[in-house]
Formats: sequence, C-alpha cells, structure tokens
Amino acid sequence: MRRPFFSIIVPTYNRSEHLAACLESLAHLNYSRQGFEVIVVDDASERPPSEVCSAFRGRLDIELVTQPHGGPAAARNTGSQRAKGEFLVFTDDDCRPQPDWLRHIELRCLAAPNDMIGGRTVNLLQDNPFSQTSQLIVDIVYDYYNQGPQGPRFFASNNLVVPTASFRRIGGFNARFTTAEDRDLCDRWLHQGYRMTYAPETILCHAHLLTLRTFSRQHFDYGRGAFRFHQVRAQRGSGPFRPELRFYLQCLRAPFLREHRCRTLLPIFLVWQLGNTTGFFFEWIRWRREPGRNTPAQIA
Repeated sequence: MRRPFFSIIVPTYNRSEHLAACLESLAHLNYSRQGFEVIVVDDASERPPSEVCSAFRGRLDIELVTQPHGGPAAARNTGSQRAKGEFLVFTDDDCRPQPDWLRHIELRCLAAPNDMIGGRTVNLLQDNPFSQTSQLIVDIVYDYYNQGPQGPRFFASNNLVVPTASFRRIGGFNARFTTAEDRDLCDRWLHQGYRMTYAPETILCHAHLLTLRTFSRQHFDYGRGAFRFHQVRAQRGSGPFRPELRFYLQCLRAPFLREHRCRTLLPIFLVWQLGNTTGFFFEWIRWRREPGRNTPAQIA
C-alpha cells in the first residue's frame, strides 16, 4: 500500500523561540523525510523567522511563506494553497508533536481517508496554573463534544488533519474569524456531510505560557468568536443560538470531579467563564449597533 504524503502547516507570529522548538520536534518525528513537508507561514512578524527556518533545511523539507498580517486562519489557508500533500496537518508554533505523532496520523488516514482527524493535546507547562486551566478547559470541551452516539463535533486547530481536496472544496478556514475558526470549520465539515474521527493516541504537547492578563484576554476573544460563530451557523440553517445547559453544568462540576489539585484552579476557572461571557455580550452589543447587521459580511 502506498504511503500518503503529508503537508504540515505551522502558522507563526512573533514567536521565533517557540517555532524553533516546534521544528525541532518535527525533525525528530519517526517518519520518513520523504513522506512529509513543513510549510511555515509567517503572519507578518516584526522579525521574520527566516534564520530559524534556514537552520532546519538540512533536516526537514521546509518552506517559509510570508503574508500580510491576517491572523491564524488566513495563515493556515495560505499554507494550504502551497501544500503538495494529500493530507493537511495543522499545528501551532507553540506545540511539540511526539515522535510517533505522524505515524499515528498515517494509520488513521489510511483507515478513514475521507475523515477529519483530531488528535489529543497535553499541557507541557505543569507549573503554570493558567496553562493548567487552559488544558482542563480543552479536556472538558473534548469530553462533551466528542463523546456520544452522534460522533465527534469539535477538534482544535493545533492538532488537526484533513484531506486536502475536501478542505479546499469547502473553502478552508473562514479567514474573517480570528478566534473560533476551528469551530466554524468543524461545523461546515459536518454540514457538508463529512465525518470526523477522534485519535487520542495522536499526541502533541502544548507549551502555551499564560498570565492572568493573557488568559483573560484570550477567553474574552474566544467569547467574541463564539458569538460570531453562532451567527454564521444560524445563517447556514442550523437554527438560532441556544445555550447548551448540560455543557455549562459539566463545566461547573469539572474541577471537583478530577484530581484534587484541580480545585485550586477554580478562581482561574471562573475567570474563564467571566471572560467568555463578557466577550460574547461585547460582540452582541457591537452587532446590535452596526447598520446592516444581518448581512453575512458584517457578522462573520
């Protein structure tokens, strides 16, 4: 059986040190170098990572692409346009794939070549309470959206694999989203009748260093993205936004159902809920004040 060829796409912005560590992990993959390429998309960093990428040219089939600042969704689309692989593998510059990461991806792609594949992410910064909380949130979301008879419904874009042809057919990521672009992609994927497969053995480590300020800002922005997502989703005929009360109840219970130390994260957990809620209503107010607010171009 012929082995597939993969295009690993890494968007980056002003994080050369993180990018270097990510590329080092990719250089240590237990996979033939003839089986994948790496496309780094620089989203107009103040100092382009050309030296970082050049240092890996003897160890990876690597290409550096630059674009005007447009956000991670636009950067991933830019990378996909240059890709030669049958499958697009998306990760982020602060992620460290495990050595067997691509081997597990290959097995899943051979078994379900038309599916979107989502892997598992683990927190690398165990001493950072904000990074711990961020990982707990991801675990809760995956537990809720990827369990049950309906099958998986959401994968984050930092550990995501899609068939190139299908990704291009549905238009890639919506570049007008700066957050929630992965929620939108997964929803459109399912809306088009495609399937999703969760692959928990496909592991990468996430080294996202967060502070109270950056954590709060991140989840405020996530709340804004959530409002835009639900508006666009309604336009696709999925109905108006209705809060999933079971999900929020699960969120409130989660710190107490897991290991004891998670209870110490409860204040940060509440910051998450407050940030998301504030961002959601901030975007709702902005939308209410905009003329022509019901047009897709305005709310996307």
